[in-house]
Order: sequence, then C-alpha cells, then structure tokens
Amino acid sequence: MSSTHRSRPIVAIDGPAASGKSTTARAVAAALGFAHIDSGALYRAVTRVALDAPGPPERWRAEELVAAARARGVALGPARPAETVGVTLDGAAADRELRGEAVTREVSRVAAMGPVRAYVNALIRAAVPDGGVVLDGRDIGTAVFPDAEVKVFLVADPGERARRRLAERGRASDAGEVRAEAEALVRRDAKDASRAVAPLARASDAVLLDTTTLTFDEQVGAILDLVRRTAGPGPA
Repeated sequence: MSSTHRSRPIVAIDGPAASGKSTTARAVAAALGFAHIDSGALYRAVTRVALDAPGPPERWRAEELVAAARARGVALGPARPAETVGVTLDGAAADRELRGEAVTREVSRVAAMGPVRAYVNALIRAAVPDGGVVLDGRDIGTAVFPDAEVKVFLVADPGERARRRLAERGRASDAGEVRAEAEALVRRDAKDASRAVAPLARASDAVLLDTTTLTFDEQVGAILDLVRRTAGPGPA
C-alpha cells in the first residue's frame, strides 16, 4: 500500500513480453476512467531514434541515445481519462514506426541502459503526478512507482503468449511457428530478468495473475475487482 497521498490510485501492471499487459491495461483504464500509459512505447521510441542514427547497435551509447531522443522530441502527450497517452517523435504522434521488427529486435538492448530507463521513468512520473492512471511495463511496480496503490504481475504459459503474439501480427499459429515464438519469448524473459538495471521481477506486494486459461474479460474483471477492493469503489 502506498504512503504517498494521491487523489486517485496508480495501477501498475507488470509482466513478461506478450503476457497481455497493454491490452489489459487499456481496458482497465477505460473501465475506471483513468489514463493509460504503455511504458514500452517510450522505449520503442528511443530504439527508433537509435536505429535512425549511424553505427551498429553494438556501438550505441546510452547518454548519446538520451540526448538524441530529447533532440527528436520523444515525449508523452497529455494524460486524458480513459485514453492511452500517446508518444510523440519529431513533433508528431508515433505508433506504426515503433512496432516494426527492427525496433522489436533491439528494444531490449536499449531498455537495459540505465540512463535510458532514468529518462523514460522521469517522463512517466511527470505525466501523472496525482494518480488516476494505469501503467504497464516490466518494472512499474518495482522501479517506476514502487509506492503504487495497486500492483499486478501478469503471467501466462509461453505457448499461450506465443499464440497471442502471432495473432496480434495477423499470422497463422501452426505448431512450428508457435514453438519458435515461444522459444523467442523465453529467451526475452531471461534477458529481461537478468539485466543489471531494473530487471523484470514481481514486486513483493504485487498480486500474481495467471491469464493462461482466462478470457480477456475475466482478466480485466479480476484486476478491476482488485482495484476496487484496494483503492475503494470506482465506476460500475
């Protein structure tokens, strides 16, 4: 439970890649009338900046990436109730350019850089000083808002996560593709959990929610119930 006085709670939803964090967080935020922030979109924006710069990924330096991200206007838009807070790049809303395979391939490398995480975390904290937000990521409840009033750690079987990820991409989910995608997700989990800076980890006071066999409505409902039990009644 948070000791920080806020007019409305902060809901932190963490978990590994493809566990359904962002879609679940958006639905929870809409139901509560809260803003939603996808922290991963900010790391993807910094990664896009890095890919546009000269030099191979192995030579990227964190301080230079942060300076380049500032120069290109990586930022969060206004936090509005029941909406996802947009990410801007070069003064315009960014989305499609952040979801390509090149960004996906390198975002873990960028997200593991301490100065980049400090930059992203500062943007997030400045956007929601008084709560009323649902955030999803890998270290929201442990590093960004360790005093969040509600913390959830989403997990699911790697095979189920793989099927969901392939469905998001509009690709067929035959057994071979599911297996390959599941193996890639397990490798990503290991990389995220072993990084030196803000590793993927469940906060000691986070509620574990396994969504492997849950419908989408069931997992959203479970989090809404937790919010209302923890932080008081909200919208019906």
